[in-house]
Amino acid sequence: MNIANFFTATRMVAAPLFICIYYLPHYVGISEQTVMLILIPLFIYMEFTDFLDGYYARKLKQVSDFGKLFDPFADVFANLTVLLAFMLSGYVPLPVFIIILYRELNILFLRMLARGNGITISAKKGGKTKTVCYILAEGFTLLIELLIVFSLAEKSVTDMMIIINKGIYWVAALLSIGSFIDYLVSYRKSIRVVH
Repeated sequence: MNIANFFTATRMVAAPLFICIYYLPHYVGISEQTVMLILIPLFIYMEFTDFLDGYYARKLKQVSDFGKLFDPFADVFANLTVLLAFMLSGYVPLPVFIIILYRELNILFLRMLARGNGITISAKKGGKTKTVCYILAEGFTLLIELLIVFSLAEKSVTDMMIIINKGIYWVAALLSIGSFIDYLVSYRKSIRVVH
């Protein structure tokens, strides 16, 4: 396994760890403060590996067909796992989670179809913007949790932040729909060229 795929694999491992650790206080009795001090670096690591795997694949010329499929799958796996944790705790509205879930699964299906037809569709600006919005929304959720568990802000402040956070998640959902449409249009154009 090359270093690029190693970073991708560790992101896959980190995702279930995130949701398990997130719910530890409910089952093991570990303090929420301790959990937050573990979760925040873990979240940062997960997002940073998304940059590192692509960086090293290009720098060390380790770009592979496996990596091109493995990396987006790991991205989807990690994002949906974090979103699931936050949806179950009430931060992510259920409709938002469903929209993003269906979008990501459909994109994976289209990628497989494209690869089967020998087509590579490069990442679009809309998809990158959507990813940034995911990270901002999830990071903001962790900030709210941090403020709550360490009693660093009044309840009125965190309540307002939760409302804002839900708004960011809705923006992320809308961006995910837009980027899916963009990807679908690119796929159909590419198919016409091939056939």
